[in-house]
Amino acid sequence: MHQIIKAEVHNHDHDGHYHEDDDHDHDAIGAKEEEIAGWKAYLRAIISFTLLLAGIIADYQFYKYPQLQFFHGYVRFAYYTIPYLLIGWPVLKKAIRSIPRHDYFNEFMLMSIATLGAFYIQQYPEGVAVMLFYQIGELFQDEAVQRAKRSIKALLDIRPDEVNVLRNGISEKVNPFEVALGETIQIKSGEKIALDGELLSDKASFNTAALTGESKPDNKYKGETVLAGMINLNTVAEVKVTALFNDSKLSKILQLVQGATARKAKTQLFISRFAKVYTPIMVFLAVSITLLPIFFVEHYVFNDWLYRALVFLVISCPCALVVSIPLGYFGGIGLASRNGILFKGSNYLDVITHIDTVVMDKTGTLTKGVFKVQQVESVGVDKETFLKYTAALETHSTHPIAKAVVDYNTIKDLPKAVNVEEIAGHGLKGTIEGKEVLSGNLKLLKKFNIQYDEKISIISATIVVTAIDGKYAGYLTISDEIKEDALDAIKALHGLGIKTVMLSGDKQAVVDEVAKTLGIDHAFGDLLPEGKVEKVQGFKNEGKKIAFVGDGVNDAPVVALADAGIAMGGLGSDATIETADIVIQNDQPYKIFSAIKIGKLTKKIVWQNISLAFGVKVIVLILGAGGIATLWEAVFADVGVALLAILNAFRIQKIKL
Repeated sequence: MHQIIKAEVHNHDHDGHYHEDDDHDHDAIGAKEEEIAGWKAYLRAIISFTLLLAGIIADYQFYKYPQLQFFHGYVRFAYYTIPYLLIGWPVLKKAIRSIPRHDYFNEFMLMSIATLGAFYIQQYPEGVAVMLFYQIGELFQDEAVQRAKRSIKALLDIRPDEVNVLRNGISEKVNPFEVALGETIQIKSGEKIALDGELLSDKASFNTAALTGESKPDNKYKGETVLAGMINLNTVAEVKVTALFNDSKLSKILQLVQGATARKAKTQLFISRFAKVYTPIMVFLAVSITLLPIFFVEHYVFNDWLYRALVFLVISCPCALVVSIPLGYFGGIGLASRNGILFKGSNYLDVITHIDTVVMDKTGTLTKGVFKVQQVESVGVDKETFLKYTAALETHSTHPIAKAVVDYNTIKDLPKAVNVEEIAGHGLKGTIEGKEVLSGNLKLLKKFNIQYDEKISIISATIVVTAIDGKYAGYLTISDEIKEDALDAIKALHGLGIKTVMLSGDKQAVVDEVAKTLGIDHAFGDLLPEGKVEKVQGFKNEGKKIAFVGDGVNDAPVVALADAGIAMGGLGSDATIETADIVIQNDQPYKIFSAIKIGKLTKKIVWQNISLAFGVKVIVLILGAGGIATLWEAVFADVGVALLAILNAFRIQKIKL
């Protein structure tokens, strides 16, 4: 069965990339062929089951009325051969094909040996039943895989095939691949955005469910970022394209989801290795059960001991384990995707269950990252000159604080800043109209030994300071807003016994205020990127299991260092998203708790399946070896348990958080 799972789940190429040029007609034909094949399999199972039932009734009537002599011998053998081949031929064919590859210990071979052995000792109904219920288990498994595939394929369907582009004042329908950076696209009411961009219209409302898992309208205003996959809800909106089709956040998200099944959890890898060792041992024991009693049993009957061995062989098939465990993890990835959380592999579902400390960046993670200038104070220069030079230099930064400064500026023709240099964790340095200008935090002034009024050090708000030609020129105070669900997120994490830590490059007074409001256990401010790395490494050295949550480019090294790196996918930089193990699409801190909860739910269901499979198999294996259990009990121990495990794995796809 695990061979089938691999074939079904991996609908991309060998190195895990989705083929963008696969057209929808090809997908439709493939889906139709799958549907036809599925119905044929169900039809074969129904016919086979009907014939088996009729045969059992005929057997009963034969024993009840001995005068009915026709249903015995070759007639009975020929009759049961029909439903057996009808349902079992695909399995027999796979078993035969595995012989040239020297793959003798697979489930197809086990089922073939067990059922043909049952026919040899004239236990025809049991032979047909074992094969029938095994194939029914296969059908259930295929349906489970198809459901998981459809869940992920639904994401692929949210990308439009065409887009309206304004060229020379005329709207043209083109393929999204053909749209260049800087072009303007039109999105009508009810249409999906095909490419990431900047909203040119004054205001528009969008359904962001495809990206965030939540369908409530999200209002966007002129200049704000809109992403591919959002649906326009009202008037016609115009968007300036800022990323090519393959570079959009949605395309990258889809690549992550497509490749997620390739990274297996330790439990999956163990079960795969276990099955390779376990199966040949079971075959050896079955042979021993058949032959060894010759030396110990006084009245040895070959057929009786062969029957016990066949029961043992059917029970020992590891189908329930190798099927239900991957499905459990795949279901966990699907559940997370529907809730706006992307796990890049099932191994991270395991990792996140061991987290005992969540370390978070402040800006963009716990706060909205939407800054507004509150106060402006200039020293030694007029306010207009101070703002002009500060804004001109800050245009060279992508930081949200820099954007707030630029947006606050009202001067249309800013002077050009040249020789601009970014000083990590401090700010910017450049030349404007022949003057050397510095703009950043207080650490920047200290670095260049520039004197300033010490009173500004006690300001609790975030400040941007500027120096012109080596002299302190003033400051701006800027405020940020805490996210609505940040407090609930911290409380939920504390409810799981998880410690919370906040790291920020912002001043300690600001960091302490946010930490106090949210109830965060430990908070550290005034940190450079390398300072964040040192703090996280320190926690790891103490033996803590760390999840780090961030969004900025400078968070990428810490995200990579953590046991579980989590990126905020909406505001997050591409570098952080690519480095992270888990991506939260809607930037909500509460999703950190949801991700941990999904990991724990998945682990619980996987271990339920392992316990169920091993528990039932051990009991029935002992009964089978002792001659107490029949092939009917063996069918339940193998196929029945596999079905129960598959249905249990189904449950995770239905859970609502």
